[in-house]
Amino acid sequence: MRVVSRSILLVDDDTAVLDLLTRFFEKRGWAVSRAVTGAGALEQYDRDRTGLVLLDLDLPDTSGLPVLQRLQERDPDLAVVMLTGHGDVETAVEAMRLGAENFLSKPVELDHLAAAMDRAAEKVELRRRNRLLAAAPATARQRDALGTSPGMRKLDERVERIAAGGATVLLEGETGTGKGWVARLIHERSARAGRPFVEVNCGGLTATFLDSELFGHEKGAFTDARSAKPGLFEVADGGTIFLDEIGDLAPELQPKLLKVLESRRFRRIGGTRELSVDVRLIAATNRELKVEVAAGRFREDLYYRLAVLPLSLPALRERAPEDIAALAYGILAQLRREVETAPVGIADDALHVLVQHAWPGNIRELRNVLERIAILADGTTEIRAHHLPPEMRRGETLEDRGEPLTLAEVERRHILRVLEANGGNRSRSARVLGISRATLYEKLDRYGFRTVGR
Repeated sequence: MRVVSRSILLVDDDTAVLDLLTRFFEKRGWAVSRAVTGAGALEQYDRDRTGLVLLDLDLPDTSGLPVLQRLQERDPDLAVVMLTGHGDVETAVEAMRLGAENFLSKPVELDHLAAAMDRAAEKVELRRRNRLLAAAPATARQRDALGTSPGMRKLDERVERIAAGGATVLLEGETGTGKGWVARLIHERSARAGRPFVEVNCGGLTATFLDSELFGHEKGAFTDARSAKPGLFEVADGGTIFLDEIGDLAPELQPKLLKVLESRRFRRIGGTRELSVDVRLIAATNRELKVEVAAGRFREDLYYRLAVLPLSLPALRERAPEDIAALAYGILAQLRREVETAPVGIADDALHVLVQHAWPGNIRELRNVLERIAILADGTTEIRAHHLPPEMRRGETLEDRGEPLTLAEVERRHILRVLEANGGNRSRSARVLGISRATLYEKLDRYGFRTVGR
């Protein structure tokens, strides 16, 4: 589902601040939505799906942190910048851990705020361009990204056969196993490759909002329906629609989806005319749908319509070492399109740690680790074991062997934690550390790290 990145939701209980920020961003060409409470922010976001959120930490009904968490659950790609009237390092670290793009203290200069929001918008667009890169026509290198072991070669062959047909596909597997990437791969290898690929996440959306997104609505169908809107099934006509987290589909929408699968026809909300579409549906879930059916939470007839071609993706810990190595190199190739100075290779000691790690977060976790290194290890041509997070290097460090760390190692780790907590911002990190920017640069060079950006 495409979200316009130059739209922003402003959340602050001070209406004077809201008025000022509204005028400021509207003059810069942004579409602005507003809310004064945490609950109102979530409701407004569900209606507008803005690309960015500027969220005040202190709200009358809740703290901004749980609101941040719920927004991230709705859309992990959403960029949220936190704003607070008092600087608090611990709160900033927690906000960054929960996924905040930045953490700014009031009063903030409007030009500085605009620059921060512009950077956040660029990151949103960059993340979406990355998904488009994954959907590019398959090359031999991209095929290897699935893996080179016999088991993953067989999986790739099955993906090829599935792509050649037109039946509905159900992708199953843990969160982060690459179901969205495989869905795009199926589309790009199919005869529909030149037509739209539309992605919709069924989790975290209200039934009414999702109904409107999928099937559209007519003017006046409900209070905010000021004009007719085509649904994403119409947008995907001739192509593929990917319904992620299908196990979270609201019960009231399940019979409607079943009808579309059986007849390829539906009505918009408030409409009387039946529309016909030619769409291939790919669904994905991290749940056991058979268990959901047995529990009465998912329709049995819909399950069998979805599972015409089931495909289970293995967790990363279940894949052969050569598969993890191929995947890591494929991810690095993608990262070099974002960060020109990202490493080009992986040393033997680092590769050993990567293939031995349990990867509870699967491919998503692997990408996060490599992306962090690409940003912080600027200028490093090869990833070494010491670039990896300490928790991954069990048995590899003095600390894990029960031996004391050197002062230099303690300092190095603390500097990196502060940099990560501040999103790589060198000036703010230097202030938190109580040193000058020049001293920070000198220490980063000494430890083999340099930051990029601000």
